[in-house]
Amino acid sequence: QLSLFRFTVKRPFSTSHSSVDSKEMKKFQLLAHKWWDEEGEYAALHSMNDIRVPFIRDTLLSMSSNYHLGNPLSGIKILDVGCGGGLLSEPLGRLGASVTGIDPVEDNIRTADRHKSFDPVLAKRIQYKSSSLEEIVEESMETFDVIVASEVVEHVADLETFIKCCSQVLKPEGSLFITTINKTQLSYVLGIVVAEKIMGIVPEGTHEWEKFVPPEELERLLESSGFSVKSVNGMLYNPLSGCWSWVGSTSLNYAVHAVKSAAPAHSHATDTLPGTDIPQRSGTAGTAG
Repeated sequence: QLSLFRFTVKRPFSTSHSSVDSKEMKKFQLLAHKWWDEEGEYAALHSMNDIRVPFIRDTLLSMSSNYHLGNPLSGIKILDVGCGGGLLSEPLGRLGASVTGIDPVEDNIRTADRHKSFDPVLAKRIQYKSSSLEEIVEESMETFDVIVASEVVEHVADLETFIKCCSQVLKPEGSLFITTINKTQLSYVLGIVVAEKIMGIVPEGTHEWEKFVPPEELERLLESSGFSVKSVNGMLYNPLSGCWSWVGSTSLNYAVHAVKSAAPAHSHATDTLPGTDIPQRSGTAGTAG
């Protein structure tokens, strides 16, 4: 979700607070009460669940031999980094996962807590914490089976530190799911000029094009931090229909699945996604075009 982690380079196990950008924090605090308005500022994130939730679910099921009818993600511990108001945490909880959602904006956590309290099942499966990723590293070493960072990495100040922290709190052979925006001329025109300034799909000032992340750079950082990148899939939002779809091009939005190595150059993960229409990784998946 749209949350703002500002990271400073520090010792891996430092317990000092990360430097969160106060201007960006205020920007999202003003919108904190609007997370669950499906027609409001976060409408595109609501509809993104139609593709990002099945992507996470089906990828994890393809890697597991344990099927729980009704609760396919039962027994899986997920960390939702930059959870916002809980738009992604809740559907993952409904699938049976045990979810921890963290966000540095306290008002986001209040909104998320309030919303989950209406559902007794979710109230048990999801816990929220007002925190940056760095702040939970020491207490959560190799704790989680899965990390999701959806629409977050384009807001971090130090992406390398962010990914290293992800690796530290993830179990060996655990999965990391990222969705973000490519850094292309097209993403500037459509993602900022059209989406923010003309159509108002997202609030103006939400994104800074300079902080958008090309998939090649993200893959390089992941591989150098002990991850094996399994898939890079293009995503496209249609503002007229309000729907997202999987596409061959990663020139705008894209989703990445990476697996933390159990040991150097060792992983049991698989690329196959049976029974889904998610495109398989191709030779051009990492290129902007």
